[in-house]
Amino acid sequence: MLNPDRALIFKDLFNIHANHHNLPWQPFREGVDIYRLYGDGTGAGAALLRYQKGASVPTHNHSGFEHIFVLSGEQTDRNGTHLAGTLVINPPDTSHSVSSESGCIVLAIWEKPVVMQADP
Repeated sequence: MLNPDRALIFKDLFNIHANHHNLPWQPFREGVDIYRLYGDGTGAGAALLRYQKGASVPTHNHSGFEHIFVLSGEQTDRNGTHLAGTLVINPPDTSHSVSSESGCIVLAIWEKPVVMQADP
């Protein structure tokens, strides 16, 4: 996590898949791990998310902008399948679910907290 006295620098981010095992990932959802860069989920935040093959995140709401930059693999949402190098910007007051058939690593940046919808 970001140290307030020091910049957090990632070199060669597109090759993160080669060194992802060196990061202190934490469980986020079944098959999805998170490495928080800053924020604790109660406000603005940024994180790397690592999806295993076939993993998904259920429908959730965005009260602010969400930026998703696919660094490796592919991620699918209501707008289609997005390959490495794709930037997806979800506007406020939208919702979607996300999955990855082959697995992926994405950089996610949230303006405001993400709210998971209740399970049926």
